[in-house]
Amino acid sequence: MGREQILFKSEEKMNSADAAQMLRTIADKVERGKVVLTQGAKKTTLKIPEQVEVELKAEKETGRRKTTKKLEIEIEWVLGDAGPKGKVKIK
Repeated sequence: MGREQILFKSEEKMNSADAAQMLRTIADKVERGKVVLTQGAKKTTLKIPEQVEVELKAEKETGRRKTTKKLEIEIEWVLGDAGPKGKVKIK
């Protein structure tokens, strides 16, 4: 198996309107084929191909003191991949 290398990681609290705006910006950049992530002096550029795989996952984690929910959106691509496997509907 290959090894994973983290190219960029960020986590911050924000209100839902700001989170939605960030997702819109990312969507525009993905559609244009290039996403540049910067934080301080760190900069990572991703060239996005026309065909990608999108994974959506909703999770609920119940602990002793709190319950959290997550919506994860992952965009993945493999150089030379054949393309999408199916479509999901979002309502």
